[in-house]
Amino acid sequence: MIDSFTPDVVDLRLLDLLQQDASLSNQDLAARAHVSPATCLRRVKRLSEIGVIERRVALLSPDRLGAGLSAIVEVTLDRQGAEHLDAFEAHVLPEPAVQQCWRVSPGPDFVLVLHAPDMPAFHALVQRLLTQQVNVRNVKSFFALKRAKFEPRLSLPQPT
Repeated sequence: MIDSFTPDVVDLRLLDLLQQDASLSNQDLAARAHVSPATCLRRVKRLSEIGVIERRVALLSPDRLGAGLSAIVEVTLDRQGAEHLDAFEAHVLPEPAVQQCWRVSPGPDFVLVLHAPDMPAFHALVQRLLTQQVNVRNVKSFFALKRAKFEPRLSLPQPT
C-alpha cells in the first residue's frame, strides 16, 4: 500500500538514478547504487508493484518529431457535476495530441497540454476535441514560444 511506503536510503538512491536515466541496465543501476544486482532487481520490482515507479519512458523532442506547436489550453465546462467532469476526461484522454490533462480549481475546470505539428493541425484538433463538445463553455489557448525548462524529475525526500 503506497500510503505506508517509507523509502529508505537505497530506495531513494535507486529512484534518483532512474530519474536521471531509466535505460540503465540492472547491472549498471546496481553498481551506481552500490547494491548487488539481485537487490537492485528486487527493489525496483517492488517500487514498480506498489506504484512508486509508474512507468519508464523515453523523453522525446517534439520539435525534432514534427510536433513543434505546444499549447497550454484552459477548458471551462457548462456543467461541473462529477459525471460531466469524468465524461470530459474520458473524451480527451485517448487523444495522442493531449500530453497532459489536469483537473484544476479554481478557474477553469481543466488545463491541457497539447502538441500539434502546426496551427492548422492545432485548429482541427481543437475543433474536433473541444469546440464540438456540447458541455464546453470556454476554451482559452496559450502558445509556447520557447520551452525554457522541461523537467519531469521529482524532488525526493531526504533519507531519515
